[in-house]
Amino acid sequence: MKFSVKFALTIVFALLAICAFSYAQVGTDVKNAADDTGKATKTAAKDTGHATKVAAKDTGKATEKAADKTGDATKTAAKDTGKGTEKAADKTADATKTAGKDTGKGVAKGAKAVGHGVKKGAEKTADVAK
Repeated sequence: MKFSVKFALTIVFALLAICAFSYAQVGTDVKNAADDTGKATKTAAKDTGHATKVAAKDTGKATEKAADKTGDATKTAAKDTGKGTEKAADKTADATKTAGKDTGKGVAKGAKAVGHGVKKGAEKTADVAK
């Protein structure tokens, strides 16, 4: 079996062609993988954006409901405070009225006592002057 240079060169060129084709194929595969990754990232970003938008809407609705409930509770508390204040004012008015009556009675009794004392003093003065 004779070894020829022509045959050896043919084999070398064939191997080089296979290597070049393999490197080209790897480059194409890497490019395709990068494209696929980019598409997946874009899709994920869209889905995340949509989910964020939905969550924001739900948060807004929940916040609005909470604000309504807070407003209702505040309104109810204000009504209850008004009722309590009105009752307290009525009780204060009643107590003031009663105190006024009692004060009037005390003043009347005091005036009677003073009048009685003045009358006795005048009578004694009249007796002494006689």
